[in-house]
Amino acid sequence: MSTPFEAVAVADKVYWVGAVDWTVRNFHGYETSRGTTYNAYLVLADKVTLVDTVKAPFAGELMSRIASVIDPAKIEYIISNHAEMDHSGCLPQVLQAVRPEKVFVSAQGAKALADHFHLAREFVTVADGQTISMGNMTVQFLETRMCHWPDSMVSYLPERKLLFSQDAFGMHLASYERYADELDEAVVSVEASKYYANILLPLSSFVVKALDKVAQAKLAPEIVAPDHGPIWRRKEDIERIVGSYARWAAQKRTNKAVVVFDTMWGSTDKMARAVAEGLSAGGTAVKVMPMSACHRSDVATELLDAGAMLVGAPTINNSLFPTLADVLTYVKGLKPRGLVGGAFGSYGWSGESIKELLAYLEQMQVELVGEPVKVRYVPTDDDLARCRQLGQQVAQRLAGS
Repeated sequence: MSTPFEAVAVADKVYWVGAVDWTVRNFHGYETSRGTTYNAYLVLADKVTLVDTVKAPFAGELMSRIASVIDPAKIEYIISNHAEMDHSGCLPQVLQAVRPEKVFVSAQGAKALADHFHLAREFVTVADGQTISMGNMTVQFLETRMCHWPDSMVSYLPERKLLFSQDAFGMHLASYERYADELDEAVVSVEASKYYANILLPLSSFVVKALDKVAQAKLAPEIVAPDHGPIWRRKEDIERIVGSYARWAAQKRTNKAVVVFDTMWGSTDKMARAVAEGLSAGGTAVKVMPMSACHRSDVATELLDAGAMLVGAPTINNSLFPTLADVLTYVKGLKPRGLVGGAFGSYGWSGESIKELLAYLEQMQVELVGEPVKVRYVPTDDDLARCRQLGQQVAQRLAGS
């Protein structure tokens, strides 16, 4: 059958049948500057099985890819590893078109799908560790709760040593290349870390448990197929991404500082530069991020491998400058751990910004170093020297970690 979109073979009798979204630029406040993919997989076992679906607007692309290798009506099983709409959005359309015999979900997945779609059909709930037969193949389910929803699970196809890893090991990256080794390694590295920092970081304790569970199950996958971005098929690439997850989840302090600030008339900008000079002079790697030019999700990404966060803002309308309130609210929810830091800022009349900056840092359990630097209007040379000193003090604290 001729179709505009075709399936891509991943392994013998296993195909990628997902969709490429070149236009999406925002995912829950996370800037997806390279687009994304919604990955779904077709297993041509005796019981033809579809693993996950795609975001609702891409249902036609999914069905076209399936039709390029088999009549979609021959699908008997559907596995839903995760109920979030970018993976289940077109499930009602697929169910109506395919009418599968069974839909396999976790217990929490059944509840989530019922609340999302209010479908008049029963789902088959599978237990953690359970294996089902697809005739000439089997699939094993492992619950990975809170990686990153309560319903999350992964599915393992032992006959192909293939792990359908759901959102784990994924990234937001649109491409026609299906495999990580076909893409620029630097781009893959950046997007993988950005994905973890903005999606999975607050769930790091659950990530540790999930990694341990997969290790204890001795699955040893040779292909890892996530629900976003490229597929991992080289041993060294799989080892690297799994090792990265273990490292990111540990959140160990490093000798890197991120200086996050914004400015109105240039005063806080001068202070940020002086803070950064002090950090650098103290031997610390520094990333300076003015919020007039940076996105909140990029700040989160830089913090993933940082040991310190210093924040600066002017006061406006007796309150914190809005861009800092935005980024700190966002980062606070991602729960980075183990950071040291400090605050600085300028004001004209009342000067509330420092108090609010410190409140955010305390809520994030950032270990405060030195005294905050608060300047009225324009900083003097002495004020900038205090800013430099703050940077040096933080660098010394990192060196002693």
